[in-house]
Amino acid sequence: MGDEATAFVPGHITGFFSAHPDDDPTKAGSRGAGVTLTDGVEVAVERVPEGTESTVVLDGEETDIEPVSTVLETLGVSARVEASSELPLGAGFGVSGATALGTALAANRVFDRKLSFNELVTVAHGAEVQAGTGLGDVVAQARGGVPIRLEPGCPQVNKLDAIPARARVEYVTFGELSTSEVLSGDTQRLTDVGTEALSKLVEEPTLLSFMYASRAFARETGLLTEQVARTIGDVTDANGQASMAMLGNTVFALGTGLSDAGYDPDVCATHPAGAMLK
Repeated sequence: MGDEATAFVPGHITGFFSAHPDDDPTKAGSRGAGVTLTDGVEVAVERVPEGTESTVVLDGEETDIEPVSTVLETLGVSARVEASSELPLGAGFGVSGATALGTALAANRVFDRKLSFNELVTVAHGAEVQAGTGLGDVVAQARGGVPIRLEPGCPQVNKLDAIPARARVEYVTFGELSTSEVLSGDTQRLTDVGTEALSKLVEEPTLLSFMYASRAFARETGLLTEQVARTIGDVTDANGQASMAMLGNTVFALGTGLSDAGYDPDVCATHPAGAMLK
């Protein structure tokens, strides 16, 4: 127990998903697959004087991130949460989920709550689902690598596998998409297409199969924006593999796909491990 602790949580790009709601937010979630990233979010949690309200600061600006507030309330603590993200918010990188999970891990240490890793993942996952800001980022970020979410929900009820591979990842972002707006609408089409994509990936769990499934999902669900579609086409013309980050106006590519197509992307790699205290 100390006055401050810091956690790192990898970013997460979802390639495809199916939505599975439940009255219990810890059982709700998504099936699907994605890649975790060496670019991520560092979260420092600091004890504040008794009676002081919690504050959340992201990249130097005080802000309201609902899942973070819910995590602190669930743990019964007040703190200053200071997050630094290498990734943009609202662009399909799981920044809100990463900040919530990092807050849970660091607050558990600072306030000596004595919760297990899976219990903390459950707290963060439930908070993210309640806020409508994500369905599967937290459990994927907890695992790391290239996770496949076979069953939805928190660690007590879900089922995870992974593609046994690592890769260089490039990405370009053209702005935000509202995750909450998509998830609060009719998700039946997303779920039908995502279920089909998952069955194909399970048959052949490779990075190439993942990229094929991800591209088909983006196209068949109608989520592709004009700019994203054009960029994916440019990468394909350069013999590369690219797709759309769910849910964001973002294109990600494996290897040097975006660079070869003439773009100036941010570059990272798949993260070999999940969220961790520093």
